[in-house]
Amino acid sequence: MPVDIVALGEPMLEFNATEPGSLRDIRNYEVGWGGDTSNFVVAVSRLGRSAGYICRLGDDGFGKILLDLWKHEGVDASQVILDTHAPTGIYFISRHGETHSFTYYRSNSAASLLSVDDIPEVYLEQAKVFHTSGISQAISNSACDAVFYAIEVAREAGALISYDPNVRLKLWDRERAQSTILETIRMADFVFPSLEDAQLITGLNDPDQIASDLQKLGPKVVALKLGEQGALLATQDGLHRIEPFEVDVKDTTGAGDAFAGAFIVAYLDGLDPYQCGRFANAAAALTCTDLGAVKPIPSRKKVEELLRQ
Repeated sequence: MPVDIVALGEPMLEFNATEPGSLRDIRNYEVGWGGDTSNFVVAVSRLGRSAGYICRLGDDGFGKILLDLWKHEGVDASQVILDTHAPTGIYFISRHGETHSFTYYRSNSAASLLSVDDIPEVYLEQAKVFHTSGISQAISNSACDAVFYAIEVAREAGALISYDPNVRLKLWDRERAQSTILETIRMADFVFPSLEDAQLITGLNDPDQIASDLQKLGPKVVALKLGEQGALLATQDGLHRIEPFEVDVKDTTGAGDAFAGAFIVAYLDGLDPYQCGRFANAAAALTCTDLGAVKPIPSRKKVEELLRQ
């Protein structure tokens, strides 16, 4: 079944601390779902567009929890490959005062074994937008090759390309990350870096210069995510600042993924880039109001209510 937006990447099961403490006290952890591109497709679906997901998933209990999530959210998982020999990746979010840290168990996961042979060309060719991320490229060489091949297939079919650099230097060295991400940005129509990631990619510090320089590489829009300061859009018409929304922040996990998903939904709905940015900022802000990457991702109704305030 054709869907509007297809994403490719690494899904993971999440264990999120409900109160400060260490990994040793598992009783304080709430089970949830994660993986940047999985968060993205859930956001797309909750905000009113059809979404599909391409990945490898362990044929295990954790994998079944993720399959249940996508079924419940209306995300098409027909292209998900179940691997009987490799596990589903997991991660823990622990809290220490006002800060939180991540501990990942993803080595040799099913997701990291994704390869060019796993890319469903016909499925991709029917999508309006293809989305992926730097994490999807960083988890293995074969996954990186699969990302580039999927982009090639989608572009040749006329789809728009959406990309979140999501730099994770624990997964690959800075030089390789920088060269791979910049190459991908040149192939993308929409790019959604955080300020920290963009600084690592470009070696620059000034947000205006960063956004402008990245947009000149070819994307229609670079949406530089600035956290509590909102966002900065760079288009062919110049720079546009998107003011933040004030909310009671509990957890920022997944907010950037919700931003990207919301922006693409709004764009397909015919909004201009500035309106897309406001819609995305509202969705990201609401995603910060509860624990976990997925549970607080808002419905379209909640986003529209915040926009009217």
